[in-house]
Amino acid sequence: MINLKNLLPSAADNNYRGHPVALWAFILFVALMTWRSIIHMLFEEVGMHNIANFIILTGDPDPMPVIYQFFSLWGFAQLIFCLVCWIVIFRYKALVPLMYLFWLFEWSFRTIGYSFIRDSITAQGVYTVDVTPGVALAPYASLLLIILLSLSLLQKK
Repeated sequence: MINLKNLLPSAADNNYRGHPVALWAFILFVALMTWRSIIHMLFEEVGMHNIANFIILTGDPDPMPVIYQFFSLWGFAQLIFCLVCWIVIFRYKALVPLMYLFWLFEWSFRTIGYSFIRDSITAQGVYTVDVTPGVALAPYASLLLIILLSLSLLQKK
């Protein structure tokens, strides 16, 4: 039975109360998101052009150093959240469902929110040469996160 009280447990301890599959999946998911964050932060040109498929913009002055800096800062912000998740994994497992909810907000906003406010930025052919993985995979990631969040809220018998 799903227990919504596990979303905000009374004690933020290391006592995980959900299904074990959700915990192991969370560890794998956070590892993948940590890798993504490091790529965005330290290898911003590779992440932006080779993975995200954004084109190189030209101009005078060259706009790319500023764009790379913001891309790198975005990676650092992602990495900070990943570090919080690693702390949860090692010390506060009771908060895993809450972390799933935060990840679900991020990934579902890519699916729903951006289509209303910034769809033109990722329009294929304008600023990108192909669909970015973050756009293409967001619906699947959102669905997976809903399933894993539900499993993390299952009460152990």
